[in-house]
Formats: sequence, structure tokens, C-alpha cells
Amino acid sequence: MYCGQSLTNTGCFATDDSIAFMNTILLIIIALLVLDYGFELLVEFLNIKHLSQEVPSEFKGVYSEEKYQQSQAYLKENTYFSLFKQTIDLFLMLAVLYFGYLNSLDLWVRGLGFNSIITGILFFFSIGFIMQMIHMPFSIYHTFYIEKKYGFNTTTVKTFILDLIKSTLLSVIIGSIMLFAILLFFEKLGAMAWLVAWSFLSIFQIILMIVAPILIMPLFNKFIPLESGDLRDAIESYAKQQSFKLKGIFSMDGSKRSTKSNAFFTGIGKWRRVVLLDTLISKHTVPELVSVLAHEIGHFKKKHILKLISFSIFTSGITFFIMSLFLNNSLLFNAFNIQNLSIYMSLVLFGFIFSPIEFFLGIIANMASRKYEFEADHYAVTTYPDPAAFVSALKKLSKDNLSNLTPHPLKVFLEYSHPPVLNRIKTIQSITQ
Repeated sequence: MYCGQSLTNTGCFATDDSIAFMNTILLIIIALLVLDYGFELLVEFLNIKHLSQEVPSEFKGVYSEEKYQQSQAYLKENTYFSLFKQTIDLFLMLAVLYFGYLNSLDLWVRGLGFNSIITGILFFFSIGFIMQMIHMPFSIYHTFYIEKKYGFNTTTVKTFILDLIKSTLLSVIIGSIMLFAILLFFEKLGAMAWLVAWSFLSIFQIILMIVAPILIMPLFNKFIPLESGDLRDAIESYAKQQSFKLKGIFSMDGSKRSTKSNAFFTGIGKWRRVVLLDTLISKHTVPELVSVLAHEIGHFKKKHILKLISFSIFTSGITFFIMSLFLNNSLLFNAFNIQNLSIYMSLVLFGFIFSPIEFFLGIIANMASRKYEFEADHYAVTTYPDPAAFVSALKKLSKDNLSNLTPHPLKVFLEYSHPPVLNRIKTIQSITQ
């Protein structure tokens, strides 16, 4: 095992029992990585096998046979591509653990001679840069081959490069602020550091939600106030009926990157914006668009956004508390063959331990999200006088985005934040009939 001077003032001593314990920790982590990969293979295999060869009756006349087969080919190609990427990621992770590359990177960053906080920030950015370089070929292939093959990609090379530069700079700026504060808190504040770090991160996230639609999102897309006309009049009329104060209705140039369409709320409070992608506007009727907006207003009226934010803040508090129990744990560092104790390396190693808990928290969040989608659907079809328009919009969105109409229930349970569209349509029909 490794034994750095910072682990103890008098040298490191390891009994046979402690060595066995450290090896067990590493073996458990490796086993979890492999099991997670194997489980993902199983889920994706079941999902592909669950594809229906016949167009569901609800989509007769919406999906042609050719379009339906295309949607299944799109799902399969994306699935195989994702699994290939995950296979590469798994082997790289195992290599990192086996050959001690984390320790090598740590020693290199320490050799630059900065203080512990700057060293920690550089360490995280080094990992981020390496991961970005590894994943970039996959991103290029997916964008310019798979998405283009199925008629979705409209991204130019220039846009792709500019997006990469902008997102990298934003990550560096935002990441530096967050990492500096969190590392400073854990180094200086002792046992209560997790509480201060959690409070800071929660406030920081809320601030980002406020400034994102004003400062960040316009860096990537143009937001144009929806022009006067039938659509704006219909939206404003519906919003007034629901006592919903619109702070701004915008069209976004989503077509500069993809032909896929969507609508969403962004921001909170008086900075709230309703955004309709130009691709959505061009493919749907006015009643369909208003019904989609009614669904989004349903989320607001039912306080779903507030509930999801609260859940995120609550789970991040749990994460920080548990993480505080593992800081500078010499057994954990030795299990990963890391020579020197540090707060920033503790955060990295904790990520391996916390991943199973994060997996289950993700399932809970997805369950809540699916429930909220049903509630927003209910709100839309009971408050807007043309519920058939919303069903029509769902069908068009599914067809235009080549959505999987028959996902496996296990895939839905584990990963879907929205219910399958057939479930949504059947539920709506039971409400409106």
C-alpha cells in the first residue's frame, strides 16, 4: 500500500486486518461498477426486446409504418452507441483504479506548488479536461452522424465549436466559485462545514436559476418575444383565465441545432419565462400549442417545480453530511492507493461510495417527476376546453422526436422522468371520456 507523510507524523503502519479491509473496500467498489454496467446491459436488452413491431392503435394514422420502423432503428442505434461508450468508460475507470492514475494526477498537480484550495480546483479541472477529451469523439459522432442520419441535426461545425468553448468557460467560472467555497469551508470550519457548504450551494443554485434565462441561456440561443397574433392572443387569454401572470413569452431558435421540438419554463419568480422552440411553433396548431403551455402552467400551479427544487436541496444536504464523515479517511485513501490526504481527493473518492445511494435517490426523483407529469396533464385537459388538442400535440411530439412508444417497465421505473406517452394518452382519455 501507499503511505504518505501526511497520513501520520510517525509513519504508516498497516496490520494484516487493515490491509484486508482496504482491499475489500476497493473490491466492493470495483464490483459495484461492474454490476452497474451489467445491470445497465440487462435493462437496455429488455428495452429493445420490448419493442412492438406493430404501430399502437393510438398512433394509427400518426405514425406511418416507415416512420415507426425508423423510430425503432433510432432507439437501437442510440442504445448500442450508449452501451459502447459505457463499456469504454468502464474499462478506463478500472484502469484508473488498477494503475493508480488518480494518485499520479494528484502528485502532478501538487507539484505545481499552489495552496491546497487552488490545487484542488486544478485537480478537478484536470479530471474534467481529460473526461471531455475522451468523450468528445463520442459527442461528435452522435451529433454529426447519428442525429444527422435520422434527420435531427442542424448543428454546424462552427456552432458545435462555439458551444464547446462557451460551455467550457462557463464550467470553469461557475465550477471555480463552487469548488473554492466548498473546499474553503471544509478546510476551515471543522464539524459544521457540511452545513455551511450545503447552505451556500443551495443559495448558489437558486441564484443560477434566476440568472440563467437572463445571462446564461442567451449565450447559446436567441430568445425573441412572441410576436402579436393568434397564438399570443390565445396564450394570454388562457393565462388570464387561470390567473397566471406571464412574465414573458419567448420563441427560441432551437432549429439552429436540431429539428426536435419542445416547450419549457425557465427561471423563477419575476424572472420566469415561457419558452416555445421555433420547431414546436412551426409544427403545431394554436390549440395544440396552448394546451402544451397549459401543461407547463399546471406544473407551476401544482408547485411541482418548488417540490423538485426542495427535494434536490434536501438530498444535497444528505450528501454533504454523509460526505463529511469520510473526509481525510486514511483507510479510504490507502484503498485507492492515494499517498496524500486532502479534502478535494476525499470528495472524489466519496463519489465512488455514494453512487449506489445516488442511484436510489434518482429513482425516487423520477417517480415523483412522473407523478407530476400526470398531474400537469390532468390540469391541462381539465382547464383548457380542447383536451383533444393536447393528445394531438403529444402524438406529434412523439412522432417528430422518434420517441419509443413501448419502453420496458423496468427502463421506465429506473430512468424515465416522464411517463410513456401511451400511458399519458390513456390516462387523459379516462379523464375526458
